[in-house]
Amino acid sequence: MTIRDLDDLLAEGVSGRRVLVRADLNVPLDKQTGEITDDGRIRAVLPTLGALVQAGAKVVVCSHLGRPKGAPDPQFSLRPVAGRLGELLGAPVHFAADTVGDSARATVAGLADGQVALLENLRFNAGETSKDAAERGAFADQLAAFGEAYVDDAFGAVHRAHASVFDVPARLPHVAGRLVLREVEVLSRLAGEPERPYVVVLGGSKVSDKLAVIEALLPKVDRLLIGGGMCFTFLKAQGHEVGTSLLEKEMVETCRNLLERAPGKIMLPVDVVAADAFAPDAAHDTVPADGIPSHRLGLDIGPRTVAGFAAALSQAKTIFWNGPMGVFEMAAFAAGTRGVAEAITKAEAFSVVGGGDSAAAVRALGLDESAFGHISTGGGASLEYLEGKTLPGIAALEN
Repeated sequence: MTIRDLDDLLAEGVSGRRVLVRADLNVPLDKQTGEITDDGRIRAVLPTLGALVQAGAKVVVCSHLGRPKGAPDPQFSLRPVAGRLGELLGAPVHFAADTVGDSARATVAGLADGQVALLENLRFNAGETSKDAAERGAFADQLAAFGEAYVDDAFGAVHRAHASVFDVPARLPHVAGRLVLREVEVLSRLAGEPERPYVVVLGGSKVSDKLAVIEALLPKVDRLLIGGGMCFTFLKAQGHEVGTSLLEKEMVETCRNLLERAPGKIMLPVDVVAADAFAPDAAHDTVPADGIPSHRLGLDIGPRTVAGFAAALSQAKTIFWNGPMGVFEMAAFAAGTRGVAEAITKAEAFSVVGGGDSAAAVRALGLDESAFGHISTGGGASLEYLEGKTLPGIAALEN
């Protein structure tokens, strides 16, 4: 990797210096209580923040949360994150009630060596995501004024050409944080010459969301296992009826072409859990994948499919998994995701969980995170990296 990393910055000395850290603290919040339901992304940035604190830096953290419309919105405030981050760091985190306004300036100015401040949601400012370079640059100028050096540790955002990711590093000495460095090292291993057999598991809702990565990976993998809602478009392409299951009609022909291009390489479900409705208490049972009743929809892969996928995974030396196998948030339709995840942990392979819903499923199902080789924090960023795309945040660190 040709970019400088955190150790380079630490070697230069950061004691008493203001270091602006772009983190990915976009954690899920309970809609009723506002409490954090999964702190995985907060924990992921701790190695970088801890190293800076220990070295005596004045650490200024910035992040987005959710999709506010360029203006303050209380439901997307980072205030709960500041509390949890302080608990994990073992010291209070000073919270600025705005991003680049009076509160932020006063909070940053009041930091002592080794203290941490968290700015309010970056996306409360229209300049963060603006497509207008001048507007984005003006916001980047304000952010950059809070740091004497910049650390990007927000891998989940490096595929976005946003002010805090793309424009700020052009204004400050910049390095990759420990999380970003680890993510790129791992994904480079997958994109290069992974040890074979190389098995990829893809799930999630739509084929269209994963088409680019399927196109990129299909020539490289030994087996491609497909579950989740996207499998029904493939099943339709094989001529099977899928009832009221999720279906992208415009993608059927594309799926048919993919199956023809790689005969025997793509594994599809042989049975599914079909339900009367999309509801946690809906009546359901397991049916053959080519026999889904017309009034039912598939919400999970079935046990025979899990066994077949597990057999393929047991032979693998490298595994990449992105996307759940079913609606794992509902207990009745979580067995497929759990079964495949457990099979991955049992395989004697280097395994990578591709962030997003897959990482959320690992934690929601109470699985041992240490049993996986690497759990990425960036679903979209991971996929775009494997597609071979240039990620703006990584390119900005290289410049």
